[in-house]
Amino acid sequence: MASFPHDQFDDLPADLARVGAHRAPPRRGRGWIRFAWAALATGVLVAAGLFGLSRFDTHFKLALPNLGGSTATVTPSPSTTPTAQAITNPASVPASLKLTISVLNGTATQGLQDKAGDAIKAAGWPDPGRANSTTRTEKTTVIYYSSAAYEGVARGLAALLGVGADVQLSDAFPGAPVTIVLGADYTPK
Repeated sequence: MASFPHDQFDDLPADLARVGAHRAPPRRGRGWIRFAWAALATGVLVAAGLFGLSRFDTHFKLALPNLGGSTATVTPSPSTTPTAQAITNPASVPASLKLTISVLNGTATQGLQDKAGDAIKAAGWPDPGRANSTTRTEKTTVIYYSSAAYEGVARGLAALLGVGADVQLSDAFPGAPVTIVLGADYTPK
């Protein structure tokens, strides 16, 4: 084997703790930097997932905090005056509306949605879908309609059921354009 003369590179300082031929000991604090990058990546992925969910699911709303400026809060006042005449004759409802009705029982009384649904069907309206509401403690009957075209129908159904029902424009019930949530004020005839 060849032998080379001794030079300055053969003398290593005593305080150098070598781990390998080309490796120095890891610097302190490197673990925190990796953790910070992982936390940042997790936050970005969660935010992107929530944003994507808010775009695909209409019931999921992503409310971001107001960063900077101020906004005025507008509280809608319910209108007590009807803006549409009550439609009491089902034959006068335009076929283009493709009317469907849902009746939800918001009371603890079992079968109330079926009695109201039967009364609506017997009056000549489309046979409504019937189910129990997720809330079973409603005090007053509320009729929700999905667009202004259905307001007259909602008011006519309130007259048919004989309740001073609150008629509200809402997109909370996408299953049918007119949804009736029965309250304790409804008594079947």
